Amino acid sequence: MFRPLSLYIGARYTRAKRRNYFVSFISLTSMIGLALGVLVMILVLSVMNGFDHEMRTRVLGMVPHATVESAVPISDWRKLAAGVARHSEVQAVAPYTQVQGLLTADGKVQKVLVNAVDPQEEAKVSIIGDFFRQGSLADLRAGEFGMVIGDRAAAKLGVGIGDKVTFVLPEVAVTPAGVFPRMKRFTVVGIFHVGAGELDGFLAMANLSDVARLKRWQPDQVQGLRLKLNDLFQAPQVAWQVAGELKGEDFYARDWTRTHGNLYQAIKMEKAMIGLLLLLIVAVAAFNIISTLVMVVTDKRGDIAILRTLGATPRQIMGIFMVQGTVIGVVGTLIGGVLGIFAALNVSDAIALLERGLGHKFLSADVYFIDYLPSQLMVEDVVLVCSAALVLSFLATLYPAWRASRTQPAEALRYE
Repeated sequence: MFRPLSLYIGARYTRAKRRNYFVSFISLTSMIGLALGVLVMILVLSVMNGFDHEMRTRVLGMVPHATVESAVPISDWRKLAAGVARHSEVQAVAPYTQVQGLLTADGKVQKVLVNAVDPQEEAKVSIIGDFFRQGSLADLRAGEFGMVIGDRAAAKLGVGIGDKVTFVLPEVAVTPAGVFPRMKRFTVVGIFHVGAGELDGFLAMANLSDVARLKRWQPDQVQGLRLKLNDLFQAPQVAWQVAGELKGEDFYARDWTRTHGNLYQAIKMEKAMIGLLLLLIVAVAAFNIISTLVMVVTDKRGDIAILRTLGATPRQIMGIFMVQGTVIGVVGTLIGGVLGIFAALNVSDAIALLERGLGHKFLSADVYFIDYLPSQLMVEDVVLVCSAALVLSFLATLYPAWRASRTQPAEALRYE
């Protein structure tokens, strides 16, 4: 595309010597601006990818992809689960019962959502087993009224393994002595930490039969079935299809898009909008090359005129400045890409180290759905960002190069 003369002179113009240090300086600032734009874009997109990944794998690994419930307690849940599991999109099925209430210990109170589960079946549909700091799901043995809670709830209540907590239901019991709230003592047998404030602070788990007794059901009765699907994004369609195929009692379905769908869509929208805004930053940095080359053209009018009198064609003159702008774009993009990859791979550890040093959490679990800064570097993002920067850099060279090619030797040398 470029002839040897254009390549040689264009490359030299990016590192001018003697009195033309200004040319080198403005070329350097253009490279730095482009490099910073590429670095920031790769880093921010990686962080947004990290939030998206943590939302899908961690939070939605704890939250049911879909559930099938009935208006009345389900008695023969194993037979029902066997029928649901035959659906091609269903990976696993587990029973559950949910009860909202309060946990109290030594005068401290914490609201919780208790998930009553079968420990063996729950491991098939949830990733909770990967996040236990103490104890395990297997410690939820029937008849022992054990409970596992998140570390934030445990810290607020000031309890640990083996301590007693009182679970207060939002119901009352009428006795000859008066009206009293229904409550039951549980023993803490496990503590988990998922990293999501909502789950670590407000989620607890107990054995199915224990909660059934608390609700005055039969030991094998459950509220519904939790489904783990092959594709969680097909949850609305699959859930209602499964519920519609069940016979007998009236079943209805729910899925994760009703509970966490808005959060996930917000992350996707933020990634798209932030990506667009950062691309504009890269565009500003790339088009800074225009001003750089315009100043170089003005500074080099005499050189251009001499080259024209020696036989250089307008196309060759145009090629010289296109080469200079392209070199600036390639070097700036390369530096920004390397630094961006390094920053994206290390930003989580760097922020964690900074938090420990300052003693302050930048991402509080009280505000955000996770309490750490995730990052996931994706090759396609790096390729897209670097390609966009190179294309914008190349386009930015066209006008100054064309303007240089239009320089008239006689007019340029008039005052030399």
